[in-house]
Amino acid sequence: MPASPLILPFSAIGAEALPLVGGKAVNLGVLTGAGFPVPPGVCLTTRAYQAATEGAGLDEVLDALAATPAGDVTALNDLAARARDLVLAAPVPQDVADAVRHGPEGPVAVRSSATAEDLPHASFAGQQDTYLNVVGEEAVLDAVRRCWASLWTDRAVAYRAANGIDHRTVLLAVVIQEMVCSEVAGVMFTANPVTGRRYEAVIDASPGLGEAVVSGSVNPDHFVVDIATGRITERRPGDKLLAVRPLPGGGVERVGLGDGTERACVTDDQLRALARLGGRVEEHYGSPQDTEWAIDADGELWLTQSRPITTLFPVPESAAARAEGGPRVYFSFSVAQGVYAPFTPMGVSAFRLLSSSVSALAGNPVADVTAGAPQVTEAAGRLFFDVTGVMRGRAGRMIVPRLLDVMEARSAVVLRGLFDDPRFGVTRRSVLPALRRLLRIARRFRVPSNVVRAVLNPAATHERLGRLRARLRTELTPLPETATPLERLDRVERTLSARTVPLLPRVVPGPIAGFAMLGLAARLLGDRARPGELTTVLRGLPYNVTTEMDLALWALADRIRADADASALLLATPAADLARRFHDGSLPGTVQRGLREFLAVYGVRAVAEIDLGVARWSEDPTHVIGVLTNYLRLDDRSQAPDAVFARGAAEATRMIRTLAARAGGPRGALVRFALGRARALAGLRELPKFVAVTVLAAMRAELRIVGADLVSRDVLDSPDDVFFLTVGEVRTLLSAPDDSRALVAERREQAERERRRRRLPRVVLSDGTEPEAVGTATPVDGALTGTPASAGTVTGIARVVLDPVGAHLEPGEILVCPSTDPGWTPLFLTAGGLVMEMGGANSHGAVVAREYGIPAVVGVADATEHVVTGQRITVDGTSGTVSTVDVVPEEGQPRVP
Repeated sequence: MPASPLILPFSAIGAEALPLVGGKAVNLGVLTGAGFPVPPGVCLTTRAYQAATEGAGLDEVLDALAATPAGDVTALNDLAARARDLVLAAPVPQDVADAVRHGPEGPVAVRSSATAEDLPHASFAGQQDTYLNVVGEEAVLDAVRRCWASLWTDRAVAYRAANGIDHRTVLLAVVIQEMVCSEVAGVMFTANPVTGRRYEAVIDASPGLGEAVVSGSVNPDHFVVDIATGRITERRPGDKLLAVRPLPGGGVERVGLGDGTERACVTDDQLRALARLGGRVEEHYGSPQDTEWAIDADGELWLTQSRPITTLFPVPESAAARAEGGPRVYFSFSVAQGVYAPFTPMGVSAFRLLSSSVSALAGNPVADVTAGAPQVTEAAGRLFFDVTGVMRGRAGRMIVPRLLDVMEARSAVVLRGLFDDPRFGVTRRSVLPALRRLLRIARRFRVPSNVVRAVLNPAATHERLGRLRARLRTELTPLPETATPLERLDRVERTLSARTVPLLPRVVPGPIAGFAMLGLAARLLGDRARPGELTTVLRGLPYNVTTEMDLALWALADRIRADADASALLLATPAADLARRFHDGSLPGTVQRGLREFLAVYGVRAVAEIDLGVARWSEDPTHVIGVLTNYLRLDDRSQAPDAVFARGAAEATRMIRTLAARAGGPRGALVRFALGRARALAGLRELPKFVAVTVLAAMRAELRIVGADLVSRDVLDSPDDVFFLTVGEVRTLLSAPDDSRALVAERREQAERERRRRRLPRVVLSDGTEPEAVGTATPVDGALTGTPASAGTVTGIARVVLDPVGAHLEPGEILVCPSTDPGWTPLFLTAGGLVMEMGGANSHGAVVAREYGIPAVVGVADATEHVVTGQRITVDGTSGTVSTVDVVPEEGQPRVP
């Protein structure tokens, strides 16, 4: 096998060369091959880095890094410094030096290109070094050596640690590229990085080299251009106080320009040309791009870099959208359910089956039950519903936001905010079709009569639901051992697609009756009920399966507390070790027996339990044992769950008497009756979900048996690998076994990456816009204003930092600084928000803030003077404002007037 080359021209670099040339060089090679205006250059490959460092003694440092937690920034920095010193001290092999000397002549840019850089899932923006206007062979060779060492900058090491990337797997190549002596340069995103809107070029521009914009050392001119039409939709002039210019003998200088706010540094024609270029680059890659560009003295436009925008949330696409077209509205079911981790593929598959049942119940059966209802889709492993039809129907607008008011209020606010958007105007004004469907389902399952029965006789309703739960457990008993894997899979598909959803109309009459009675009481009381009084009636509700679970666990903790040896064991042993002992049957009798009894009832539950692919507590009781241990540490009996529950119930009883007396006479008697029924029935609100979770747990058990069979066929490594496949894929494997380990490993890796995603939209439009990220709030009086750079809002303690060397940020503190370059990156690991005096939405600090998911506002004039360390401030990265909550300066700091 021939040795890898030491140096390659851009024209010889394709996408397959990533391990040899790194992300930046791959992108420049691909762009060159596609005919884009890229300045010519070469890449010194990773083989050169390996040759230079193989004897440098890095192995000991790499071992230490592997054992260092990502949060131990001090230790990481120390190890990074050792690695840099070793690389800088290593001699450059002669053949590598000769290869460098045969590179481009004249002024060049020398840029690091790491193999874990500019990737679709992580940009690593600015983590390694770049040297501009390098002149002469020896200067180029010195810049190459420093680029190699920059693989071990504090920021790069911290970034890799935070993203779970093995330091041993990352190598460095070096790009040596002809310099563009630009008159004006900057950054262009082909999608709006703050709002998420696609096909919208966001351009920051400033005189001189683009380093001024990228580093955030200047407030650039800011433009937004519609790529499809060329329409310039936003202009925001920057002061452009300085420019970075090349020096004749090499290197660069910063030149003061004065205030250039009035005159834009690019023409409208240049902006449209940039937008067209950005559109072509995005079309070539098939995804939105973060590009750097330059315009030289002759007016020629150059593309100097392109990388994927890694912070954008992928746009969902439903089957309904493909069939109907047009703009769409997607609602995140994952966020509404409080599930922020990605669903497993089998969990998504299960919801598609359930949605098929819902669709059939509504009178719209689907052709393929495994594909699900056409409104169901997923993006980034999260479940979404296409609610465009809801938005366009009068009935949907009346019902769905009201349901969300009690389920996920912020989503309701976002949806209502779209009511005036003409793209989603009402096209179905009659509510009769929806009403007829609801009445048909209600009659079929006798919902109205069961609601009435629940009001008249709550005890009978509880008995009926108790029988339903008992019958369900019996029906969900696993198939006999003789059942084939295909029979088990058939059962899963049949149960989820046809038998689960019809259970819910049998369960909901109880809670419907309870809340209807609460509503009746509210109407009877009118203004006689003060704010918060009716919610007091719902404290300490009986018949709530989740509350009953908590109380059962507390009762078990009480029994364990009475056993001194068992209690001591739990307090002194890690929960994971105790879980293993439980499965071995070696825990003390009190604990072993009590946990077994608890899990017999509640073992179907889990954190993120609506994902069928998540392990149940019966499989892994670590979480439950951890809660038990915390209960054992609770010394204040007044804060015990049973005491809190009893106080709540007593407060509710007193409030019913108070409200009934306040209403008086027959009205008061009716209020007392209605509120009594509300307490007797509203606690059942948790039962529908518990029933659904019980079914999911049973189907998970069947699938684990199927997974074990696939392991025996040598196509999977673990029974739980089956949850990283879909129902359809498992069916195919059962009929034609094929090694699926690589597919499972890839999906597990994707899931791990997705777990690190910080920002999840509640609602996203089909053009990528996140409505919550579109700033519409009125600025607070006296608030500082700047450019929105990373959407979201955070309130926290400000930390003004003028120099990152030696600076420290407590977790959650808001970093307030003049500007940032890559050397500031380690501070972002603990920052809760970012405020910068300089920079635009595309500067380095803004890019990293979005990648780390922290709200950011940039270009805030004199922020380090107006804000004082210790102040409590609110950063609104959506509207671009910074406001004071209160003033709590550190000792010795002046107060802000």
